[in-house]
Amino acid sequence: MDLKHSGTGAAENTDSYMAASKSTDMISPKEKESKGAKEGVGVGVGVGVGTGNAPPEGYKVYARRWAVLILFVLYSASNAMQWIQYTIINNIITRYYGISDKWVDWTSMIYMILYIPLIFPGSWFLDKVGLRITALVGIVGTCIGAWIKVCSVDPSLFYVSFIGQSIVALAQVCILSLPARLAAVWFGPDQCSSATSVGVFGNQLGVAIGFVLPPMLVPNSEDLETVGKDLQMMFYMVAGLTSVLLVLMVLFFQDKPPTPPSAAQEASQRLEGNEADQVSFMQSLKNLITNRNFILLLLSYGINVGVFYAISTLLNPVVLKYYPNHEVDAGRIGLSIVLAGMLGSVVSGIVLDKTHKFKETTLAVYALSMVGMWIFTFTLDTGHIAVVYLTASLLGFFMTGYLPVGFEFGAELTFPEPEGTSSGLLNASAQTFGICFTLFYSEIFTAFGDIAANTTMAVMLIVGTIITAATRSDLRRQNAHAGSAAGNP
Repeated sequence: MDLKHSGTGAAENTDSYMAASKSTDMISPKEKESKGAKEGVGVGVGVGVGTGNAPPEGYKVYARRWAVLILFVLYSASNAMQWIQYTIINNIITRYYGISDKWVDWTSMIYMILYIPLIFPGSWFLDKVGLRITALVGIVGTCIGAWIKVCSVDPSLFYVSFIGQSIVALAQVCILSLPARLAAVWFGPDQCSSATSVGVFGNQLGVAIGFVLPPMLVPNSEDLETVGKDLQMMFYMVAGLTSVLLVLMVLFFQDKPPTPPSAAQEASQRLEGNEADQVSFMQSLKNLITNRNFILLLLSYGINVGVFYAISTLLNPVVLKYYPNHEVDAGRIGLSIVLAGMLGSVVSGIVLDKTHKFKETTLAVYALSMVGMWIFTFTLDTGHIAVVYLTASLLGFFMTGYLPVGFEFGAELTFPEPEGTSSGLLNASAQTFGICFTLFYSEIFTAFGDIAANTTMAVMLIVGTIITAATRSDLRRQNAHAGSAAGNP
């Protein structure tokens, strides 16, 4: 627990550091200089930020930041776990509701389709109302959608389940753009990449749960009444969890710390508070779409994550082709992909924080994702499902481990534009490619088999690797931190 200010003057426990150093040594916090005495940190053209002097006591990071981050991780997981909830038990859902497998695929793709047109209003909303209100809107939507699905347990009520799924999908607009923004608002420059990785970790955790729990809670049964009872139990569990998280978010999720944690964030907050210098959302959007390096990242990020979405959505039929009646294993293989990706995310975040080699790390992770895809493609038919577990984990370590790397590289290339906007555009690109690749993968798989479908995805990753190599390393946010350090020797 952090110590809040009290009437006796006790202060909250904070970590303070000097901007000129990477140290996080504890030093006595002092009162901020009055607003009128502060030196400005101006936004420069082309390089991102000109700098003034950092506060003499150094920037402070607050202990409560970890509570905010953990709450976000759980909140994000509660939404993401519902994305793959139906497709991982595709054969069971089609038999219970009497629908085609294409409709089950749409329960996954609806996440992608609804996100795309709402990314711009969602990013604008985040910029206008901040982290807390945006997160609360998201958890309310996630909770409502989960409870609607509780009422859909009847073979004739698939449309009700789809409505609930669509509401949960709408709520993700208030989630996917938040990790980079939350990290920038609450964490110092030497923890920002790691915090983003942990934030993305929440989405991956949810996907992992979505892979493993449905096959365990809803086993394949010939008795449709038994299947219905199992579905009801699963829906109640998810709805109960989201309800508890809603209460926790209302009580404990905060918008921002009392003081900015870095020179870059201080500059951003000053711009937000100065209407004369504030850049409009449309101008910010224009700056992003005319940034050559960011456009290249949009393409490469979309390809990588789009391939992941396609593989995740169609994993059940692909695994069952070689290993019939192994629905639980299909879920566990998906779990292996995501768990390995969580580890990859954390490792990538630590590497970025230690080295600040954003371009090099991004390119290496991308190229290894492509290699992992080729290995996965040609080991599915070995007859040993343990091999599939191993190769899927290798693929997941790099492919889903790439997610926070892409977010952080995007934030670097686009500073001082809002992190929520750049992250939102990256996610929109991922959803667009995800829809296209999922439909394309499904058609190729049906017509020519999994080898052709997976090979096509691997070729797409080669294209993405080439685009990543062509992206220049224009680290504007790092330049802001370095300028602050130079101004405070």
